[in-house]
Amino acid sequence: MSGPVSGDPSDPADEPDPGASRLRDAGETVRCEVPAGSGGERLDRFLAGQSFLPTRSRIAGLIRGGHVSVGGVPRKTSYPVSPGDIVEVHLPPEEPSWVEPEDLPIGVLYEDEALIAINKPAGMASHPAPGTRRGTLVAALLHRWSLGDGWPDPQRPGIVHRLDKDTTGVMVVAKTPAAMHGLARQFQKRTVTKEYLAVVRGAPREDVGLVDLAIGRDPRDRKRMQARAGQKREARTRWQVQRRLGGARPSAALVRCFPETGRTHQIRVHMASLGHPLVGDETYGARRVPAGASAAARGLLLGFPRHALHASRLQLLHPDSGAALDFEAPLAPDMEELLSVL
Repeated sequence: MSGPVSGDPSDPADEPDPGASRLRDAGETVRCEVPAGSGGERLDRFLAGQSFLPTRSRIAGLIRGGHVSVGGVPRKTSYPVSPGDIVEVHLPPEEPSWVEPEDLPIGVLYEDEALIAINKPAGMASHPAPGTRRGTLVAALLHRWSLGDGWPDPQRPGIVHRLDKDTTGVMVVAKTPAAMHGLARQFQKRTVTKEYLAVVRGAPREDVGLVDLAIGRDPRDRKRMQARAGQKREARTRWQVQRRLGGARPSAALVRCFPETGRTHQIRVHMASLGHPLVGDETYGARRVPAGASAAARGLLLGFPRHALHASRLQLLHPDSGAALDFEAPLAPDMEELLSVL
């Protein structure tokens, strides 16, 4: 089996890479050529035989994170490699297993001994991730109180659901492992009711609708999702137009969305699939302005700094008492201004 063909080109192909431990932390890219005897082998199994990757879990994490490509295209673990393929592996530095508490402002909607509900601001990631170590909700909560021991993931203590970094609104976080288990079970069983407010470009002709279109990761861009028939992960979003904005030829619309599943970027992808991407969402819709928009509306539609999405309401049962809880978060100021001008 072939060894690295770049990194340290002088290393003999049939000997372990003497710089392997350095490479795991150096953020370098290593390239391997698939030899003739490995044709048809799964990508993860091929990489398991390479000396610079120590464990299968590390391999799986790199592939999931989009750090492994074949022929320049990110591939899945099951992708069959062919003789002569060039497999590129980017080895980012491993993140520390702890989170540093930070004194960050959060809007508390409700709190008791088991959980806390907050109105997450724009620009705050839910938990640490590669490239995002500071300024997270977890860091803010760790500054507020000590979570203690017993959490399955020390980087995501209490996190049972997530909002995109630039999505505002209601998030609930468990304060004990028992509460986390109870809340997570509700999200898994889809008994939690979620409502979002989105400002979309243009306006749907119908007043209500349902998008039933599965979502999967884009094989060419691991940070982007795509919706199409035949994907394995079902996704459904009910929607209702609350207000058309901009007169007889609306330049935008305020839409209330009710996701019945919880896929990554679900509302953003589903609204874009209808031809009405969220205002400010450069990932799923180029910045364009519908004809007839006023000068003020044009400026906001082109310059809105984030995707216009707000988690407005969350209904669930208390993990300890079973009491019904109903949390609502006021709209973020930037979205209020957007609606006012439009």
